[in-house]
Amino acid sequence: MIKRAPHSEGITVAFQPLEARDALGRNLTYGLLDRLGLLIVGGAFNGRSFPTEAELSETHGVSRSVTREAVKMLTAKGLVSARPRQGTIIQPDSQWNLFDPDVLRWMLERRFSIDLLRHFGQLRVAIEPAAAAMAAREASEDGLALIRAGFARMQAADAGHDDVLEADVAFHVAILKASGNPFFGQFRDVVSTALKTSIRYTNRIVGRSADLDAHEAVMDAILARDDATAQTRMRVIIEDALDAIRRNEEALA
Repeated sequence: MIKRAPHSEGITVAFQPLEARDALGRNLTYGLLDRLGLLIVGGAFNGRSFPTEAELSETHGVSRSVTREAVKMLTAKGLVSARPRQGTIIQPDSQWNLFDPDVLRWMLERRFSIDLLRHFGQLRVAIEPAAAAMAAREASEDGLALIRAGFARMQAADAGHDDVLEADVAFHVAILKASGNPFFGQFRDVVSTALKTSIRYTNRIVGRSADLDAHEAVMDAILARDDATAQTRMRVIIEDALDAIRRNEEALA
């Protein structure tokens, strides 16, 4: 029998259960988690009930245990909750764990949101200047070497020998690590995703890759152990990106 699964834009896609199961990949639980997460975040279930465990198992050609585990993982991420006599309920996005890399990725894979891009910029300006100041005060020699290596990648990317986006992210993540604050380290995945998104779009706005001089100024301040200057120069980089977003909202929408 052909089953139909909801699509993130409100249409349905026909498939056979065995084909649906094969599409989940080798790890059925994580494959189902990924599919359901994308559908939930994409709004496929808006105005409709979330399928029962039996319906999910039948539709996707997987066992009840696989379905149950995937739904538990969705619950842990704040996307759904189980209520007595009500079944599984999709939670409002205010309850989603935005620091979960999967949730963040699903949000980015749905239709682009200028608000989300702005929120990423606000997250960066709250965290990265402080991390740069801490790196200037606390970074070990290994941490400083990591920052130098990140900037060297940016130089190589500018010359066409490395990936521009990955090199830029590597530099910023190196500063988070060099700060010595384990909480900043835990933000690595979230900030990396935020950086990749904001850098991708802001670079498109300004028509060039990252400003090497501005990034070198941050690095030089950290190497000189000048925490105030490191903080200020990092803030300038991120504020410039936020200003570009504000000036070009219509082009990005």
